[in-house]
Amino acid sequence: MYQEGPVDGLIVRQLKFHEDSRGWLAELFRQDELPPGMQPAMAYASQTLPGACRGPHEHRRQTDLFACFGPGDLRLVVWDARQDSRTCGNRASLVMGASNPVVVIIPPGVVHGYRNEGTAPALVFNAPDRLFAGPGRQEEVDEIRHEDQPDSPFRFDGD
Repeated sequence: MYQEGPVDGLIVRQLKFHEDSRGWLAELFRQDELPPGMQPAMAYASQTLPGACRGPHEHRRQTDLFACFGPGDLRLVVWDARQDSRTCGNRASLVMGASNPVVVIIPPGVVHGYRNEGTAPALVFNAPDRLFAGPGRQEEVDEIRHEDQPDSPFRFDGD
């Protein structure tokens, strides 16, 4: 159903590490490097243990900004399910983390999920452009979860 190919609006940027005798610093995002209209509204970090998955799911209105730099690696898979997209029906995947430190911006309507396929826990920093459950956590959560649907077309390889 989905074929390998680019996904319109998906942005992947390599992280640049500035190292000195104390360690390193990497800019995760800069306002002047974000797509127009994408302003983070909150930020959080998550740890994903070896073998664990998060997603696949999608957001109707939210753009995610993932930064992943280690210590483990995750395989991110995205599916373009947007009917009005010129890349609708495409699927793309990449490794992100210690072996490929990147920032990935995922637009609304793009189904996404990641799995830790390594042996070390992996950390993800996310700075989405919408508040989880809205101001004061008073709104419906903007998430369509596909991982619990047995007939979902959004599967990691081997699932």
